Amino acid sequence: MKILALDTSTEYCSLALWLDGVVLSKEVLAGQKHTELLLPMLQEMLTESGLALTQLDGFAFGAGPGSFTGLRIACGIVQGLAFATDLPVIGISTLEAMAQKVGASHVMTALDARMGEIYYAAYLHTGEDWSIVQAPILCLPQHIPQVPGKGCWVGCGSGFDQYYETLSHLYRDSLCRIDLGCYPHAQEIAQLAAPKLMKGLGVAAEEAAPVYIRNKVALKESER
Repeated sequence: MKILALDTSTEYCSLALWLDGVVLSKEVLAGQKHTELLLPMLQEMLTESGLALTQLDGFAFGAGPGSFTGLRIACGIVQGLAFATDLPVIGISTLEAMAQKVGASHVMTALDARMGEIYYAAYLHTGEDWSIVQAPILCLPQHIPQVPGKGCWVGCGSGFDQYYETLSHLYRDSLCRIDLGCYPHAQEIAQLAAPKLMKGLGVAAEEAAPVYIRNKVALKESER
């Protein structure tokens, strides 16, 4: 199984190749230059690995939540590649990818959603899979739901970076630690996508879509 994964959901741009369990990856702090950087990175990675797009078995991307523009970029590029090669696509939750990156058994993930809000989810690792304790939601940091269990949870993501004091206080009985500086990465997206694509859970290019959660991107000042 050979899979190309990419993520542009944050200010970082990352690519990964899953080659029968071995993962090769690249990343760069892109700011707002994801479109300019992604395709040259992709060509460089394929050249270094000696692979052509037609030798792949599928594509994966960080489906969200995250930057609206970034999610559209990732989905659009993957769709184009999938159309050209007639290969399946699978979108992976950026929040679950961060849980995979931390590697603990109980993980709370939070991305800064701007406008004073966060994208939040909680996951429990059971065997080889992640089960959802709290499905991804958009909420104010002070309104996050509690999780079962004391002192066993790891918090991660830019939401914990941005609202460290608020979240560490609200979860003081639940957390064992907070991993700062964690963000979604194509490497974990590839790891999560591989077993799903092996099971035939990929979709056709035209069915791939980002997961926004926030439906209204621009709020008026009076609505905030």
